Amino acid sequence: MQQPISAQDSHESSTSSSSNQIDDPEKFFSKDLEANINNNNNNINNNNNNNNGDFSPQQLSRRNSIASEMPSLDEQEAISRVLTGRIPDLNAPCPPMGGDRDYPPLLPQQEQYRVDFTGPDDPLHPFNWPLSKKIVIASCLGATTFTSVWGSSVFSPALGEISEKFHVANVVSSLTIALFVLGFASGPIIWSPLSELYGRKFPIVIALFLFTCFTFATATAKDLQTVIICRFFSGISASAPLTIVAAVFADIFPNTGAISRGTAINIFAAIVFSGPMVAPIVGGFIVQSYLGWRWTEYLTGIMSGTTLLAVVLFMEETYTPIILVHKAQIIRERTGNWGVHAVHENVTLDLSEIITKTITRPLRMLVSEPIILLLAIYNGFCYLILYLCLSSYPYAFRGLYHFALNLSMLPYLGILIGMILCAILMILFFEPRYERKLLQTGVKSNPELRLEPVLLSALVFPIGLFWFFWTANYADHVHWIVPTISGIFTGFGLMGIMVPSMNYIVDAYLWFAASALAALTFLRSMFGASAPLFADFMFDRIHLNWSGLLLGLLAVAMAPVPYLFFAYGKKIRGVSKYAFDG
Repeated sequence: MQQPISAQDSHESSTSSSSNQIDDPEKFFSKDLEANINNNNNNINNNNNNNNGDFSPQQLSRRNSIASEMPSLDEQEAISRVLTGRIPDLNAPCPPMGGDRDYPPLLPQQEQYRVDFTGPDDPLHPFNWPLSKKIVIASCLGATTFTSVWGSSVFSPALGEISEKFHVANVVSSLTIALFVLGFASGPIIWSPLSELYGRKFPIVIALFLFTCFTFATATAKDLQTVIICRFFSGISASAPLTIVAAVFADIFPNTGAISRGTAINIFAAIVFSGPMVAPIVGGFIVQSYLGWRWTEYLTGIMSGTTLLAVVLFMEETYTPIILVHKAQIIRERTGNWGVHAVHENVTLDLSEIITKTITRPLRMLVSEPIILLLAIYNGFCYLILYLCLSSYPYAFRGLYHFALNLSMLPYLGILIGMILCAILMILFFEPRYERKLLQTGVKSNPELRLEPVLLSALVFPIGLFWFFWTANYADHVHWIVPTISGIFTGFGLMGIMVPSMNYIVDAYLWFAASALAALTFLRSMFGASAPLFADFMFDRIHLNWSGLLLGLLAVAMAPVPYLFFAYGKKIRGVSKYAFDG
């Protein structure tokens, strides 16, 4: 195992870090890192002083070894500078010891006092945890994610009752959906950096607590403005699992194994995108019953409180820098040697730098990384369709087919069935195919292979759109089962586009997965938030058929995006400042 560099060496290499521009990660990775690793860090201090921490992350990511998924100690230090933005400036005046005492001498062989994993088989590393432990964590987070996305759409059957109770137009009541999804867009900018500073568990617990509070506040609200405001903050809180959970799966599941990372994220994404289809069905029956619209929120609050308790009791921290911090704390307490430390403990937090550098990283990645930008637009369009369905299905089945409120929600089952079929296909066919290709090529990761399901789904998706809108528009002549069946194609396309895109981004931006997913979630949710605001106007003005033609043609126009990255993604990653280019 390589010798870790000393804390003092680390400080000396970063004395000017507070004046450097940390928004460019190339300025915070050592050009000599790989050489230092090969030379067991014999000259790390001189190299760092000469380079001033100016190096490229591509040189880190080109290591096609276990380190590509399990970063070494030096890589963790370099990454921590990018993630947190500041290492203490040792040029600043040092306060006196006090008590007329001089400063104590430096510790000899300081590199011996910094903790690391013992190797790739260290049982402390999340990759090596028992499968049962991983399943418990994944189950808790799956329930958390389902509750979050459930909250976005369970309210949709209540919009009519909300409009009547508060005497407002339907477009005003639809703000309760739009602002919740807008919260999905805003929240990741907060939760993603927090997960990289304080670990995964802490922000999830805080977000779940806030989500529970704002959900119950919505249920007891006396006026519409309170409902709308609480729904917005509920959305911000609910976005934490959407941003962090996929990064947790990247922490605990390697690319291959009994449960691979791809399989775990497939299941996670199936929960994310099926939740908005299940919730309106239940919500419709609640609103139609004597319980009324408030119980859609009471039920959501109860679910959120239950998942919060499960996360507190059963989830363990999975972020490796924080795990090493805990390890260092235990060693210090048991040995009484306060020189023992972890890399992550060298970081000092400056609020202005966190705001200007760390929190804005997802936005910088969104505008500077073509992979994230184009896939976010494509996923955003899919999310737009997903939330348009919350308006188009009631418009068709209640307005044109004259179903009762609760029954008009049942055709969502068509979309749900399509999503389930796609998830099964990806888990049983595409994921084993991906693992076989990795074994054949002898590489640890090949992100572009994650896009194979998208190549099929991009063709299926427009079929479902044309089918639904052009058949549902003619309710007098077309049986209701025909547009319902179209949902299978729509659901298959939605799942097959959005899930592999998440897998691809996690693999392509492994060390920055949380920030990359935050960028994706931000733009995707902005698209989704707009859907309830114009849906009814569009359907009233140009009807379902021409609306479907417009949306279907847009889906066809975006279909080449995954083919572009499947063919040229590796070259694009090769010039990226953030992506893994192995």
